[in-house]
Amino acid sequence: MNKKLLSLIAGAVVIGSGTMGIAAEDYPKTNINVVGNLGITTQYRELEQPFWTTRIPEASGGAVTAEIKPWNEMGMKGPEVIRLLNQGLFDIGTTQLGFLAGDAPINDSTDLAGLSPNIEQFKQVTDAFRSSLARYYEETLGVHLLGLWSFQAQVLYCRDELTGLKDLKGRKIRGSGLSQSDFLEYFGASGIPMAFGEVQQALQNGVIDCAITGTLGGYKAKWHESAKYLYPLAINWGSAVQAANMSFWNKLDPKVQKLIEENVAELEKDIFEQNRRENELGINCNTGAGECTEGEPANMILVPVSEEDLKLREKALIENVLPRWAERCGADCVDKWNESVGPIVGLKAPVK
Repeated sequence: MNKKLLSLIAGAVVIGSGTMGIAAEDYPKTNINVVGNLGITTQYRELEQPFWTTRIPEASGGAVTAEIKPWNEMGMKGPEVIRLLNQGLFDIGTTQLGFLAGDAPINDSTDLAGLSPNIEQFKQVTDAFRSSLARYYEETLGVHLLGLWSFQAQVLYCRDELTGLKDLKGRKIRGSGLSQSDFLEYFGASGIPMAFGEVQQALQNGVIDCAITGTLGGYKAKWHESAKYLYPLAINWGSAVQAANMSFWNKLDPKVQKLIEENVAELEKDIFEQNRRENELGINCNTGAGECTEGEPANMILVPVSEEDLKLREKALIENVLPRWAERCGADCVDKWNESVGPIVGLKAPVK
């Protein structure tokens, strides 16, 4: 190898190293304390956790680092995440919007039971109402909204035989959020609020008759060990929110803010795509109806969804879920919903 070529290679290495150094120095050293969503989920394990421990550090040249633990491993039950985030106990947190709807009905606005029959429509609804939620979170809760996403379809796991929605009458069913409770009540069932980690034992002991969660989430939590019937009608989608403590966010270098926001937008896309794939995977794993890559398939009975129940789902939304939510949320909230979400779903919530 001649001297001229060696000189060119050496120069390239110096320039390349210098460029890497400048890129890394563009971001001030920043460490972030993150509380992630439910830790048993593939969403957390495969996407949210490596996003903070690998993707962000790599994108920043090692300048921005993070520690993350799911809320269930920190002794939390989920609803308290945003309140503790506001208090500054950690920098960024993720939890389910349905957990928060009792205190603030606006949190149910994108994921009302019966509203979105498929994940594509749920994504449209989420995007349409995003700016209203962002303002509410900033002005009322003192946190900066980063991302909104889903789980798989929220479906019914039942101990005893189930043929459709009309069989829910008289049953005690664990739900998440007030809109699920309104949906269940429409069919004569009792919605029972219960922490996710308590459901399996409650099913086993007969404290509840059925429970609602994602198709794969319930499998990972081993609900199939106590529930024999799976009804895959999508009630809603388990909407989640990721937000940052406002004081922490405002102190971040603008370049770090941009880095996080741009990458969280990509994370959100990845999560929606994962849930599209995993919806069917969860059904397969619970019932053995197809390939299960997450473990040994269970043998739950897969109950076919009837055309009648597709119509009843919409009827429950229009006659009970939507008007009750509108009454709780108030005129201003409903007006924003009607302007943004209404045209997508072809509905108008009543304003009182």
